[in-house]
Parts: sequence; structure tokens; C-alpha cells
Amino acid sequence: MVYDPLYYPFRSQRMCMYAERGMVATGHPLAAQAGLDTLKRGGNAVDAAIATAACLTVVEPTANGIGSDAFALVWVEGALHGLNASGPAPKSLSRDALTAQGLTEMPRFGLTPVTVPGAPGAWAALSARFGRLPLPTVLAPAIEYAARGFPLSPTLGRGWKNALTQDLKELTAPVHQAYLDTFAPSGRPPAVGAVWRSPDHARTLASIAETRAESFYRGELAERIDRFSREQGGYIRGEDLASYYPEWVTPLAVNYRSFDVWELPPNGQGLVALLALNILTGYEFAERDNIETYHRQIEAVKLAFADGLAHITDPRCMRVMPEELLSTEYAVKRRGEIGRAALTPTLGTPIRGGTVYLATADGEGNMVSYIQSNYMGFGARVVVPGTGISLQNRGHSFSLDATHANVVAPGKRPFHTIIPGFLTQAGAAIGPFGIMGGHMQPQAHVQVLMNMLDFNLNPQAALDAPRWQWVSGKTVQVEASFPQHIAEALMRRGHAVQRTVDGGGFGRGQVIWRDGATGVLCGGTEPRTDGHIAVW
Repeated sequence: MVYDPLYYPFRSQRMCMYAERGMVATGHPLAAQAGLDTLKRGGNAVDAAIATAACLTVVEPTANGIGSDAFALVWVEGALHGLNASGPAPKSLSRDALTAQGLTEMPRFGLTPVTVPGAPGAWAALSARFGRLPLPTVLAPAIEYAARGFPLSPTLGRGWKNALTQDLKELTAPVHQAYLDTFAPSGRPPAVGAVWRSPDHARTLASIAETRAESFYRGELAERIDRFSREQGGYIRGEDLASYYPEWVTPLAVNYRSFDVWELPPNGQGLVALLALNILTGYEFAERDNIETYHRQIEAVKLAFADGLAHITDPRCMRVMPEELLSTEYAVKRRGEIGRAALTPTLGTPIRGGTVYLATADGEGNMVSYIQSNYMGFGARVVVPGTGISLQNRGHSFSLDATHANVVAPGKRPFHTIIPGFLTQAGAAIGPFGIMGGHMQPQAHVQVLMNMLDFNLNPQAALDAPRWQWVSGKTVQVEASFPQHIAEALMRRGHAVQRTVDGGGFGRGQVIWRDGATGVLCGGTEPRTDGHIAVW
């Protein structure tokens, strides 16, 4: 493999980590340790996942918050369960209301793109169904970090500075003031190593813990969200929060190289990863660093996105069902469109018939793949005053095109980028995996899975390997460490290859695998972030 000698920020010095009694892998060491401490207190993998997720809202607010959405795949007692904790658009938000204001696309920031947050509901639902410890015990580490503070880690500090430096210049409306006060308390973003604390965040987490999230959806916190939204001209109301509950769903799977790859069904984009793998399963790949491998991966991802971006939305509003898109016949049809030259992806006709990620496992066989996100870093750049609740802007994903499947509508859930993944084989759990990062997520799922399943890389090596990202048309971005000879070969095939030097945009992920014979856990974490694996 050829590495760029001038810039390779992600050459990992990590090795796979191994454990028997428990493992927590995520993007911040303090959150991972909080999850492991929860296991040691007698909790299971579900309790550890909730503790880690809540802690991440404090120690990684550049990617998620109490106002996030969440999704989870949970392996408990030999079965896989899916949880969709994404929220719908407010009942007063409609295309007509927005176009009457002269809008032609959904705004990025402010209260307009705010949908009902699902993360607190996810914590409560997971705890009630599968948890072992009381929710106040599970959320205690997050509450402590919010109250006492913590020093910023390097990747976190860099992202915080980049976002807030820009936002302090551009976000002058009153709706953003509490956000700026919260995350730039001295008029500037905190530096790496500086201690940041949020007592409002701590009080809100304590209220959520004590009421099992009832205060957030049907109590004092809901009233504060409603009041702030009304004062600032937003759409979300108490009734939107009061009617919200996360939904338990049946995961989707395709078989790839004898493994079942599981993703959640729409409104998430996990379907895109499955569509690409369904196309790629028809090929044999001799080696990883081969032009045919990369070319076919890229082309399959393009075709999968062409279908996913056209069809994925709230499942109640989908015009083409996932089962149709995942049929063997349709995969064969799409595979036949891949030739030697780069194609411009077009929508197929099926044969009818921002984010934080964490993975946990305990010594009893329970495992969780969990992801939660505010979208676009700090989300809507809105904090409900006095609460520390940083709201997401997931409604930005909606279309204002009346003919599009994902057109905004009251009570509708939007296309969602965040996707947890899970692997099984012959009905047994192999483990959770996930790579966060907008539309990079299904692309990274494909690349990391193929690194493991086609090319026999261990989880850490699979995450370390250089990545590419299809952007649009024939444009493909590659990391600075991407092999030069492959980049040149792709260009000869018609791909417009762009080599990046800033180190961002290629996802950040975690993997945990369980050895079926010994029960030993093997974990890998992302070199592109402050990733950490806590083991027991």
C-alpha cells in the first residue's frame, strides 16, 4: 500500500482490544469508561449503552445532545431488536407554511428544522424493556460530568473551535444566544484541555433520570421547550412532545459472505448499505488494493444512493418498499449497470412483488449497537435557555418539492442519516458496528464490512484502512493516505478523484466482535477521533 508521505494523520498505533466480561467502544474515553463502570455496578450491555449515550451528550456536544434522535440494535437472549427513536416534524410544520414564507428549501439552523427529539425517549425505552439498573444510577456519570466539568480532548476541541468560531460571527439572532452562551461561555470556544461544565445540562439529565423522561415529553421540560419555541417563532409544541414515543421495529438484513448484515428499516439510510452489499455480493474480490475492488464498490454505492435518496422517508409515506429494493432480481439488474467506466447514478425501477456511535457488550452475551446525533455538528445551534438542551436540526433533511417522497409534512419523520449496524452468522451474534458521519455512514459500513469479511482484516485494521467517499455524480473524495496508484487508476476509469488534506468527513466508528467458541470480545476503535475501548 502506498501512503502519502506528506500527510497521514490517522496512522493508527492501536491494536485490537480483548476482554471477557465486558467492553464499551465509543468516540470519547470518559463516555466509554462511564459505560464500563455501569457494567461493574451490575448493569448489563443495555445499561452500559444508555450510560455511555447520556455521557456523550456532555463530553461530545459537537455531535449530539439531549435534543438528539437515536437508533439502536439490541441483541438480548438470542434475538435482535430494533429501536427507532427518531422524532417527527411538529404538527404545525407543513410545506405550505414554509413556501408561503418564500422558502425553497429547509433552513439549516434555527427552530424551523427542529423535529421532536427522540434520545431521552430511547434511554427510557431501552431501560424499561432490557435494563437492569435504575435510570438515575445509569445517568449518574453523565450528570456528574455536566455538573463538575471535564477537560476537552484534542479532536473534540478542534471540532468545537471550528464550529463556534464560525457561528460566533454569523449567528446573531436572539434564538441562538443561549447556544452561544452555553458553548462559548467567555465569548470564545474553550481550548483543548480547558474544563467546560454545564450545570443546566446536569439538572436536565437528573430530571430525565428521575421521571424516566416523562418531564421531557409531558412535564416541566416540555413546557420550557414549548414556551421557548412560541417566543422565538418555532413550530414545535408541547403536544408534539406529549404524543411522542420511540418505536420498536423489525431490523432488515441481507446475507453477505455467509454473514447476515443487519440495519434498521427506513426512515434511516441503513437501506443504502444493504442495497450496495446486495449488488456487491455477486462479485468475488481477490484483493483489497485492486482497481476492480474500488471501482465496483464506488459504483454499487452510487446506485444504492440513487435509490435510497429517492425513496427513503417515513415508512408510512414510502412509495417503494424496502423488500422490493432488496430483492435478488433487483440486485442483479443494478449490478448489470456497472461497467468499466464510472457512471452517473440514475434512479432504478424496482421489480415490483453531524453523530456519536457506541457499541457495548457484556459477559452474558448481550450486545448493543447505538447511535445518536444532533446533525451538522451542534445541530440547530439552538439551546433551550436554562436547560442545556441542544436541539437537533434533522428537519433540514426534508424536501420542499411536493413530488418528492421525503417532502415535509406534519407529524412525518424525515430521511435520517444515522444508522447502527449488527452482524450475525447462523443465528448467533457476531457483534455491533457503526461509523458515524452523514452520508458517509452507509459507505463506511460497506468499506469496513468488506475489509473484515472479504479481506480478513481484524476490527481495528478494518477501521484504520484508508477510505473513499462518493460525493455526487462521478466525484469521489479520498483520504490523504489513500493509495496513489489506485486513485490514478480510478481517474482513468472516469472517476473525478479529489484527495483531501483536512482529515475530516470520512466517518468515525467502532466495532465489537464476539468469538463464538470462547466468548472473548475483540474491539476496534476509530483513529480519526478520540476513540477509546474500555474493557473488563
